[in-house]
Amino acid sequence: MKFLVNPNKFNEIADYIFKPILILSIVLFALGLLFALYLSPNDYQQGSTVRIMYVHVPSAWLSLLTYAVMSLYSIAALAFRIPFGYIFNTAVAPIGAVFTLICIISGSLWGKPMWGTWWVWDARLTSVAILFIIYLIIIFMNLSFENRVVREKVVAIFILVGSVNLPIIKFSVDWWNTLHQPATISKLSKPSIDPTMLTPLIIMTLAFMMIGLAISILRIKTEIISRKSNIS
Repeated sequence: MKFLVNPNKFNEIADYIFKPILILSIVLFALGLLFALYLSPNDYQQGSTVRIMYVHVPSAWLSLLTYAVMSLYSIAALAFRIPFGYIFNTAVAPIGAVFTLICIISGSLWGKPMWGTWWVWDARLTSVAILFIIYLIIIFMNLSFENRVVREKVVAIFILVGSVNLPIIKFSVDWWNTLHQPATISKLSKPSIDPTMLTPLIIMTLAFMMIGLAISILRIKTEIISRKSNIS
């Protein structure tokens, strides 16, 4: 597992796994689209607009997962002095921002026919919008500080402070009376979603994960090369 914290080991492993991950992401995405567009039924209330779920839900999950992993790497960098944590945060923050933006846009497209409006200041929607702003601040901070050592530590601390928003996003539909529907998939209970819809949702989620992983590998490798060139 050294490749998760060592830049040189990461580059070695990344060279082997990048192409398989890229191919797998393309296959899964194509398969997911096939299921979502042709094999998944319309919802009895939402009709064909329910298919937005196959983009909205995976992007939402990946936006949260990306930030959670960034938080773990921030702890590793600050507490255990693992520089790879700073590299990871710098490289992956824009990817998390894109997932969050896709989540917000697809949610608005889904909300218009269901709620009659593009946006409401719902607890879930608002907390996700705050997450997007946090991502943008992280990106801005990474571009602002000239002193890299100071920048990396400040960004890592800010990421940990911002992680308070993650449980708010997760449990907002339980804590407050919101328009957003509660979770339909839980590890503690049987999913309330029909298997014909659950299958494409899982496939699309895996596809999004592989796409995000492939882009992350490229960005992390680029960040490592950039830092080595600056040192030399």
